[in-house]
Amino acid sequence: MPKKVVPEEARRRRRPTRQGAVLSEALIVETALRVLREHGAGGLTARRLGAALGADPSAVYRYFGGMDDLARAIGNELMGRALDGWAADGDWRGDLRSLGLALHSSYLAHPQAAVLTASRVSGRPREIAVDEAILGLLRGAGLEDRAAVRFYHAFIDLTLAFAALDAGSLALPEEARRADEDMWGSLYARLPAATHPNIAATADRLAARMPHSAYPVVLDTLLDAIAAELAGAPAAG
Repeated sequence: MPKKVVPEEARRRRRPTRQGAVLSEALIVETALRVLREHGAGGLTARRLGAALGADPSAVYRYFGGMDDLARAIGNELMGRALDGWAADGDWRGDLRSLGLALHSSYLAHPQAAVLTASRVSGRPREIAVDEAILGLLRGAGLEDRAAVRFYHAFIDLTLAFAALDAGSLALPEEARRADEDMWGSLYARLPAATHPNIAATADRLAARMPHSAYPVVLDTLLDAIAAELAGAPAAG
């Protein structure tokens, strides 16, 4: 059974760690992001995190119910960082697009953490604030609630799915990632038109486009669908 987590003020470490820092949830999450960057999702352990913090590994469990709880907190942090750098300007389409790109970028800034957390629901305040913002933009644009929830679902799942997909590539060893990208300009480019006419006809364009994320293109397609729904729907009352 998970250990009960008490409020942070009641469990704050009074003495600094061996590195001179006072433990907090924020410090642990930030250090976990560094451990993930250096060791990957499989390398995030309480022992390794304790060593990076200069504290006993058990100290982590005074702030989080377990490593899974910490993973949710990391996802919450990535969500929050996207919202920190975003502001609505009153145009629902531009606001949704910029928020989606901010979320995608926030996860890609920490690809190992994205692989670990993109499929999770944290239920924490910064994630909830993102969800509230997305629903607010959709409802404020004039969608009725059923449509707003449908498009919210599509928007957040699309964004996080591409975050996980693109982060998975970035999290690969550099040599493996470059080998994958080079495949479009080497193997695909050499396929003969006699057997692969469609690939041969588009080989140059494939080589130029495929190493990049398709998220902006697919995001615009979703926004087009929202705009079409709004054009055919009565104004929300």
